[in-house]
Amino acid sequence: MNIRNRAPGALLGLVALTFLAGGAVAADRSYKEGPVTVVSSIRTTPGHFDDYMAWLAGPWKQVAEAEKAAGLIVSYSVYTTTPRGPNDPDIYLLRTYKNMAALDDLLAKSDAIDEKIMGNQTQQNQATIDRGKLRTVIGSEMIREALLK
Repeated sequence: MNIRNRAPGALLGLVALTFLAGGAVAADRSYKEGPVTVVSSIRTTPGHFDDYMAWLAGPWKQVAEAEKAAGLIVSYSVYTTTPRGPNDPDIYLLRTYKNMAALDDLLAKSDAIDEKIMGNQTQQNQATIDRGKLRTVIGSEMIREALLK
């Protein structure tokens, strides 16, 4: 047998060994990937904390409950905090999804819910502008729970 005939077999063996070794390492992890939570940081404008909380208790909660009933989210939460400085949030909004795959085509899945509760896209855009008077969105981040074995 010449080297040309042996090379494909050797390459196939190397690839198989790599996959088997990778599987063994993954099986040795002390955790598995869990739910994904999107955390939004909000700072209310002075004098509008209660106004914004009323909006959260109304339309925001209605949308979250409908998304939960539809299986789009696992849970949602609102946390308040004391800001450390002028650029820190005073509210955190959390939405938890079963996994990363739950985020695929999320807008298409949630559009009907949003339209039913918040109105058409023009009305939703105007509501976003109006909420801008009550708060500033500082940012958001996505975190994933590590489920320990």
